[in-house]
Amino acid sequence: MGSTTAVQKGGSWLFAESAADVFTPEQLTEEHRLIAQTTEAFVAGDVLPALERLEAKDWSAARALLRRCGELGLLGINVPEEYGGLALDKVSSLIVTERIAPVASFAATFGAQANLCILPIALFGTPAQKQRYLPRLVTGELVGAYALSEAGSGSDALAARTRATRASDGDWRLTGEKMWITNGGFADVIVVFAKVDGEQFTAFLVETAFPGVSAGREEHKMGLHGSSTTPILLQDARVPAGNVLGEVGKGHKVALNTLNFGRFKLGSMSVGGCRTAIGDAARYAAERRQFGQPIAGFGAIKHKLGEMTARTYAMESAAYRTAGLIEAALAGGSDTAQALEEFAIEASILKVGGTETLDYVLDENVQIHGGNGFVTDYSAERYYRDARVNRIFEGTNEVNRLLIPGLLLRRGLKGDLPLVAAAKTLQDDILSPSRSAGETEEGGALGEEGRTVAACRKVALLVLGTGMQTYGQKLSDE
Repeated sequence: MGSTTAVQKGGSWLFAESAADVFTPEQLTEEHRLIAQTTEAFVAGDVLPALERLEAKDWSAARALLRRCGELGLLGINVPEEYGGLALDKVSSLIVTERIAPVASFAATFGAQANLCILPIALFGTPAQKQRYLPRLVTGELVGAYALSEAGSGSDALAARTRATRASDGDWRLTGEKMWITNGGFADVIVVFAKVDGEQFTAFLVETAFPGVSAGREEHKMGLHGSSTTPILLQDARVPAGNVLGEVGKGHKVALNTLNFGRFKLGSMSVGGCRTAIGDAARYAAERRQFGQPIAGFGAIKHKLGEMTARTYAMESAAYRTAGLIEAALAGGSDTAQALEEFAIEASILKVGGTETLDYVLDENVQIHGGNGFVTDYSAERYYRDARVNRIFEGTNEVNRLLIPGLLLRRGLKGDLPLVAAAKTLQDDILSPSRSAGETEEGGALGEEGRTVAACRKVALLVLGTGMQTYGQKLSDE
């Protein structure tokens, strides 16, 4: 990374900050820029030409693209070199995700491989598991998937009904059905979650060649037509004793850390999708003529493009800032799992903010295209359909909205964040007005903006403090 920020706790930006603690895209290194160029060239030269084959469910094309990702090193960005990876920083990973976003179907395929299968094995696998799976996953020889959801346990993942029992020979037998599995139709190895003896939530590495493992039919989806989504059926599936990922009964650690990283990456993917749509909208507005002039000259269109760009800029800034915070934590001695857990609040904010910004931008893109935005001759309608699921997977936006205040409250009550003291100081200031806490006299080009941010911070603290006093631990339920 170009420069590192100070080590901070997740959520600490709500209380105090300094510009020196904020990583921005302007600090990208030459290596980062080369990674971006490589990924952009791959999307333009390999992925876009294969889109028709992907949408026709030609999974050999998806496999070939994953192998090409492996050749370029894109699948092993965060994997140790001893297992065939590049061991680069999280900023590099964000860059790749952002640049793959323009073709959302393949972005889903790529994400299931790199973020949902490779990552948990790299974080929680035994040396033997890592050696068996990672080298072939990072080359694209093996295709990975992640099986958490079930028909009756989507957001409430710990309510899973898939069962794992120990056989007399020490191996495991898994029985159940997983739903909505990306890459399910052609995966080779899947991170599967089941309850041991109906109670202990546990992660397993399940190869689709194991007896009793099969994929159901492809789902007929609104969008992402070029990605495979199937149920995974486990019918007394035999899984070797050594294929428990992590510890028995500790599957929630695997699931939550994987989801935290997925939410972080989904925020950056949303930024990439926004950028692509803004470019399309601007080009169309410059070419489309009405009343004797390009529609780009009309105030309403200018406003739309300006608002689309401003919202995207805000989410891009949040994504790179979070990447900088994670890297600072890693440089300060945290391992990756600890860093992802530390910044779970930021990951949920990125997931909610990024996906809703993307939906706004894509809706405006359709509007700028007018009738052409509603037909398949233009990409606007595909972008619109493909993006809708983003507010559902990796934890619905509603669930993530509950997580944010809940995590802030728990950390405040534990003393990890100065929530109680900050809220009390603010309340005292309101009751005995003087100069408001956190207010600044700083001027300059962004002085007014800085004061606005300080005011927003105070409002957030006031609401959190009041909620904490009123509801206590039940705040996240309100």
